[in-house]
Amino acid sequence: MKKTLVTLVLTLSLFVCNGQKESQVKPILKNIISDLSNIRDFAASSSEDEAYITAQSQLGEVSVILKLKKKKGKWEDPAVASFSGEYKDLEPFISPDELTLFFVSDRPLDASSQTRKDYDIWYVERTNKNSPWSKPKNIGSPINTENNEFYPSLSKNKNMYFTSDSPESKGKDDIFFSQWDGTKYLPPISLSDSINTEGYEFNSYIAPDESYLIFSGYNRPDGLGSGDLYISFMGEDGNWSKAKNLGEQINSKQMDYCPFVNQTSGALYFTSKRSAVKPQNFESYKSLLKEINKYENGLSRVYKAFVKEIID
Repeated sequence: MKKTLVTLVLTLSLFVCNGQKESQVKPILKNIISDLSNIRDFAASSSEDEAYITAQSQLGEVSVILKLKKKKGKWEDPAVASFSGEYKDLEPFISPDELTLFFVSDRPLDASSQTRKDYDIWYVERTNKNSPWSKPKNIGSPINTENNEFYPSLSKNKNMYFTSDSPESKGKDDIFFSQWDGTKYLPPISLSDSINTEGYEFNSYIAPDESYLIFSGYNRPDGLGSGDLYISFMGEDGNWSKAKNLGEQINSKQMDYCPFVNQTSGALYFTSKRSAVKPQNFESYKSLLKEINKYENGLSRVYKAFVKEIID
């Protein structure tokens, strides 16, 4: 790890709306996402002309990864990703070189089998950004186990950060780290108590240089009501700083999770179940539909805020 201090500064200016201050957290893909029940897990290329999201049914019986392409500055209609559609797939992550895409699936280990496994981390590869993805490959042990593995995130040196409900966790779900030694992954370890607690920690995004980690923590004492996004920095001594809540300019009273940072644009993308639906005297069916079908209506939606990276 190079000895640089990286500070993630939230550049969220506030504006006044109806006398109340609100953060500039904005919805994305509004026309596309509003047609679907639950959307989560946004991941994009550095140029943001290729993106992947997870579309799920209300109760999670269906979970499919969708691919989106942007042409002439406009997102086209999504298509089912070439490697998805049959099993429960979710949580795509594009590697820093954009030639490998990791995701989570309950698909059988053997293509000839119909027996689904627990959730494992899988990946597909391509030779260049315009070539098709390969057939899915299971990342195997020591990362995948008889327990569930979720939300893979890869640093530039190929170190893997992911969520697991392994008995070796400090509580419920923990964020684990597996080092790439140049030829193979080493046995995963649960990150320190600067990040993991006796509760639930999940959905971590690792910076390409491993200078910071953004993750979700559930129902923490300093939380805003449910799952919140937290950030921890890697110190010069190689230890993680005590994780800090990203605050009410990002987090809501509902679940906020699945962070992804585009290093080129400085955009933080994340999933939220926030709601702006307000009780009122509804005088018509049309007004009722308009209110309960807002983008911020408690269903999983993807949002965007801008962050600025300062390197001293």
